Amino acid sequence: MHTDNTNKVTIIEYPKCSTCRAAVKSLKNKGNEVISRDIVNDTPSAKELKQLLEISGLDIKKLFNTSGEVYRELGLKDKLGSMSEEEKLELLSQHGMLIKRPIVTDGKKVTVGYKEDTYEQVWGKHE
Repeated sequence: MHTDNTNKVTIIEYPKCSTCRAAVKSLKNKGNEVISRDIVNDTPSAKELKQLLEISGLDIKKLFNTSGEVYRELGLKDKLGSMSEEEKLELLSQHGMLIKRPIVTDGKKVTVGYKEDTYEQVWGKHE
């Protein structure tokens, strides 16, 4: 059985973000074909975010960019606890900068944020 060693991954990122640029470089260095998607101009829908969340197995809180301006401006530290998951997903889908970035997925796996050791484990070559 012939398998193509190139893994196609989509990175949902903010192009001006240095962490996102480092993540793209890391993914490419690991032999992944990277499809870039702008988190602000092409913000994931609530439905998409729910799917990403389900694949990742992460808590919805992990999707929030808690160190970002939008998070502080909306006063979310005090509000998130009383919001439903649907409300949180809807809010995230309306504010690309509220989403923790980068999000990388190949449809089977999802990582949120950038840590080199995680990228090595998840997106490195495992032949």
